[in-house]
Amino acid sequence: MRARVMPILAAGLLVVGCGGDPQQSQAPTSPPGKATALSAAAEGDAPDGDGVMTFTYEDAQSPEAIAGRTLMQDNQLLEDLTDDINEGLVLPYDIALLGAQCDEANAFWDSEEQSITLCYEDAALAQEIFTEAGDPDPDASALNSEYATFYHEVGHMAISIYELPATGREEDVADQLAAYVLLQPDDDGEPDPESVQAVKDFARTFGASGDQRVELSPEDFADVHSLDETRMFNLQCWIYGSSPDSNGDLIASGDLPAERADGCEDEWILLDRSWSTLLEPYFK
Repeated sequence: MRARVMPILAAGLLVVGCGGDPQQSQAPTSPPGKATALSAAAEGDAPDGDGVMTFTYEDAQSPEAIAGRTLMQDNQLLEDLTDDINEGLVLPYDIALLGAQCDEANAFWDSEEQSITLCYEDAALAQEIFTEAGDPDPDASALNSEYATFYHEVGHMAISIYELPATGREEDVADQLAAYVLLQPDDDGEPDPESVQAVKDFARTFGASGDQRVELSPEDFADVHSLDETRMFNLQCWIYGSSPDSNGDLIASGDLPAERADGCEDEWILLDRSWSTLLEPYFK
């Protein structure tokens, strides 16, 4: 799967932090899609910009970090993600993509350092989650989740470097960008099935996080992120809305309530139009 550019969890699982500055958030043996969403989503002249995204795999010491680094590096995760950004977006300056040991499962955009960090522990924990879930290829599922995590962080990056307006909570808007990138249609007018699966796996990580939580506290409701279950249903809604004919299984399985599904096509149309409009000046 080739990435389709143009990002886990809280409660003891993967942490999608993002919320201060630096913003912290929280993703296949090959990446999703056949063409970059950025190059396919818009036409027109982009503003001048000679920045590039570079990547670095930093050292790892702990067992979890070593496992995550191995998964990322063996599958050339950072290489594919930087290629995707460089093919699709005009960057005003250089941006670094770092694989790093963070001593927690996390990922974040840092506007001061002009970098996105994917923590090795995040990939390792995703691998563990999908192994315990009995996935036939937990490595592919974990990498899917890391791809979506990266595009979530790209959402924060885009808002920051392009000074984009965001009238909702930024964490929700960043989730929208992850879905927008991965659910863009191919030449046949339908999203690539492997990209759709990446969003499904991203949603599953939030479901796993919600299952781990014993009870809700005031801090959960006050958090800058929506509840894990809300994020899961949002992502499933946008999957369904992007192609209702292809994703009826989400309703049949009970993963997406029919009452929510009724409005998902309209939700997707608005999401797609909004992000296309915001990013159009910055597509190559």
